[in-house]
Amino acid sequence: MSNLKKSGQTMFVTSVSSCLLPCCAEQVREQPLNSASQGESTQSSSLETAEQLSCSLQLGAEEERPRPTKESKIISYVGFVTKILNVQAGLFLLDNQVCLCLAYQPLLNFARGLRPGACLELIDVHLLQKPLASFPFTVLGACLNSMVVLKSFSRLSTPYQPLASSGNLYLQLLFHFNLGMPLYLWLVSLLETFEERFSCFFGRRRLLSSTHQNPGAAEKFLVPLLQAMMPHREEARDIYNEILSKIHQCPLQKYLTLNPPCQAPSLSAVCRVAEQKSWEGFSPSQLLSPLEAQHMGTQELNRRLAWSYCTLSAETFQPQLILLGVLRVSSRSSSLQLQDKSSALRCVISHKDGSPFAQTALIGSLLKVENYQLVVERFLKTDFPSWEHLENLEHVREKKNSVYVQFYLEDVQVLHAAEGQIQKCLRSGSSSSLRNKEDGSTTSELETREAKMLKLEDPKADPGRDETCQGSQSSTRTRSCVSQLFLVTQKEGLMSRNYQLPAEEDKEAHELQHSFQATVLWLGRPQLWSHPGGIGNLSELEETGCDGKEGVTQQEVLLLFMGKSLRWFPFLHVDGLYRLTVPCCSDLEVFYKLCSPHLPATFLSRPSCPPCVLVQDSWHLEHETWISCLPEHQVTALSVLTGMDQRIVSIPEVLSSSFTGSLVSFCGEIVERTLCASPKNEKPPGHPKQIGTLLSTDHSVKLSVSAAPGSPVVMDVYIIATYLQHLRGLLPGAKILFQNLERKISRFHNVYCTYIASSCVSIISLPVSHLPFPSSPAEEASSPSLVFLSSLRPQLQNPAQARILCHLSCVLTVCLQWICSLCSCIFKEGRCTRHNPPCPSQTGVRQASARVVVEDGTGEAVVLCRNEHVAMMLGLSLLEWEAVQNCVQSRGSVFIQHGEAPGTGCLEEPEDVVACYLRSLCKSPLICRPILLDFCIDRKPSKILQPAPLQLRNFRCGEVEFVSRVGPRLSLLCLKVEEVGQDALHYLNTQRRSRTSSSC
Repeated sequence: MSNLKKSGQTMFVTSVSSCLLPCCAEQVREQPLNSASQGESTQSSSLETAEQLSCSLQLGAEEERPRPTKESKIISYVGFVTKILNVQAGLFLLDNQVCLCLAYQPLLNFARGLRPGACLELIDVHLLQKPLASFPFTVLGACLNSMVVLKSFSRLSTPYQPLASSGNLYLQLLFHFNLGMPLYLWLVSLLETFEERFSCFFGRRRLLSSTHQNPGAAEKFLVPLLQAMMPHREEARDIYNEILSKIHQCPLQKYLTLNPPCQAPSLSAVCRVAEQKSWEGFSPSQLLSPLEAQHMGTQELNRRLAWSYCTLSAETFQPQLILLGVLRVSSRSSSLQLQDKSSALRCVISHKDGSPFAQTALIGSLLKVENYQLVVERFLKTDFPSWEHLENLEHVREKKNSVYVQFYLEDVQVLHAAEGQIQKCLRSGSSSSLRNKEDGSTTSELETREAKMLKLEDPKADPGRDETCQGSQSSTRTRSCVSQLFLVTQKEGLMSRNYQLPAEEDKEAHELQHSFQATVLWLGRPQLWSHPGGIGNLSELEETGCDGKEGVTQQEVLLLFMGKSLRWFPFLHVDGLYRLTVPCCSDLEVFYKLCSPHLPATFLSRPSCPPCVLVQDSWHLEHETWISCLPEHQVTALSVLTGMDQRIVSIPEVLSSSFTGSLVSFCGEIVERTLCASPKNEKPPGHPKQIGTLLSTDHSVKLSVSAAPGSPVVMDVYIIATYLQHLRGLLPGAKILFQNLERKISRFHNVYCTYIASSCVSIISLPVSHLPFPSSPAEEASSPSLVFLSSLRPQLQNPAQARILCHLSCVLTVCLQWICSLCSCIFKEGRCTRHNPPCPSQTGVRQASARVVVEDGTGEAVVLCRNEHVAMMLGLSLLEWEAVQNCVQSRGSVFIQHGEAPGTGCLEEPEDVVACYLRSLCKSPLICRPILLDFCIDRKPSKILQPAPLQLRNFRCGEVEFVSRVGPRLSLLCLKVEEVGQDALHYLNTQRRSRTSSSC
């Protein structure tokens, strides 16, 4: 007999001298044992046959009723191994219907006999039904009190899958966190998916291997999830009590069906689910307000439906979705991508401090993102004749979408850095200098420099490669290199230009090439390094004197990026210091020898004609720092070298009449994004067949940009559709830095900007939240502030909407029309009146407009009202307004003038019943009443008003007549009209008086 100190149990131990004899009652004598061993032996549950197991499986539906905790049954089972689910996790499939888990007990001889076809007898194993909601099998779990007997070996020629004895991450996490069966199965599913998705990039060993000081990528991914699931980890597993205790206790005894708290599916599945969610319950009528849609023509209606978007967060998915991917950059689309074995997902990355993303060192790293916005942009090609047909989806000719994700770099966790996989390629122990990163960690520069050069040669992932092929990419590589430090002073957008690659053949001589260019300033001379790891810090800047003239060579150069070098487009930004490295090179004149075009020296010496360097595919670009992060004396020196002052101006400055610049750069938040028709005289740049353009080339995007949230100043930026294929993240709520836009002034004296070939945009901050189906800005905006007409400044462009308490003085004009939805001609008696050429349209649209004069005691204004607002101004009910419009249908149009004619050029209709009714209505004193008017400045009035001086006008109040100087009437657009009751009128007047007294 032996006694285990830790468990306190007494047990029989067999030795070499022990004998096993058959039991004979006459030869057996009872002998009392000590109190610790008296009583019952370890209880074993009754055995159940395979038939009993099948009966319990049929009753599984009754046992799946939700209850706090389930208790597993202890049974015995005999079956054949039909499949090895995961040998490292100890999961085997029996009889194609039951999963056997042997992870909770040690496997003898590394489970050599457990091949498909082997017969097993299981004694005292735990039956767990549906431990994991997503797991398809019932589980038989063997604990330390269970017995697994190999009844017969397999007769099949199935290979043996060895079980790892050490470094098994499945078992390490199982015993470290003392996981139950539901959590363990969830852990196995996450690890299997993780390995399948990323082993082709890094190899299985690098993903799953881990040490105490250097955890692997899989451990970095799973440990925080397990810690969140088990904040108070249970006590360590007591294997002695599990075997010897009178009352059986083990991790498999009690369980609770687990609904996975999160998921990390493949990127192809993410894109597929995002597309499904974006189209679920989608209807074109959701994109438009019914009050607006019923007055739109065919072209405007279908143009408003051509683009829409929705955003999905991690919490939108159930369970919560975690994004995992290797950061790559595509040279074809020049976009950042998260990539795995299945697919690639384009991404937009920003910093929370507003600086652009430029970390080239992250290319090839495995990233984990939990906080993100998944954006699905929808593109429709429709031919709806009118708003009444929006529910008929037969008019939807084509549906496309574009899926990308946007997130902040601060929300990213690097699971596996790309530098680690190159370390064994560098067999010489060279530079040991360390470069401090932002997070305080240090990384060998030898690994950092050469790793980034190697990993960019093949930006696409090869699913068929393994870890052996990754380590032999540069066995014969020359390690010397030449580098040049430079400062970016200007960056132009990515588009098709009339450039040719040196290796282009004659048949492609007329093809436009995707390219972008940047104006940079060489800092210092090219440096020769024996290997990439020897490249030091910014030694070139140490030679720069404070006056920018001593000991430093500077030259303005135009860098041209084409072909595979387009991958640097997302990383290159203005005011950034970069290092351009030429690998396998020792020629310090390499940059000057590649200058193109070959112009005479007299031209190249001119400041207006900088030399052009074509960036080669094999060259490497590394971001060093920002000019704002340099010491003050270096910033002063670089400012002298660049010779440029502050280039970023504010939106009010751009809108000012005193502004004289033609190219402007400013920062603002997008308030609204709408589609509009491109100008007829403007030809879209680039090749006629643009690849990747989802919008029609006759469309333009108008971005309404405000200087700050809630700012009353808004700038309109127009971008034609051909430029949009490389611009992502331009959504309402995003803060954007616009660079080198062309400033224009319309014939209505409105200032706006257009995106041209030299323009570029950068995402400063991401939108906070979005509506799935954004409504019109008038509906989204809160109640505008109450103002006076005298406080409005006509010279200030684009003010936000406001509200006035005013008196409706008179109605100037009223125009009611029934027009063709296709050509906008008069629609009369159910058909279009256009004859040359005849119009095939059979759908008409009602439109109404009116001009009224309002005053609030401080000034007057002419207000343009449209459609339903005309009925509100005239004081007509919905039934009366419907009756008037029905009468107009047979006539085509009705127009009347009353009071002062604004000179619109419309002819008044002859005597007509409807015209007489409207004229008498306009003359009625009931029209003149107080109203509450929401408005904005009319930026395109029917008549361009020239600046006029103040004029004398007479006013009468009862029997008293006043004379006052008044300015020209403002032109306003009506957004909303409300009737004002006596109580509301008294309250608003009180508010006005208090504001007036406080301002005085």
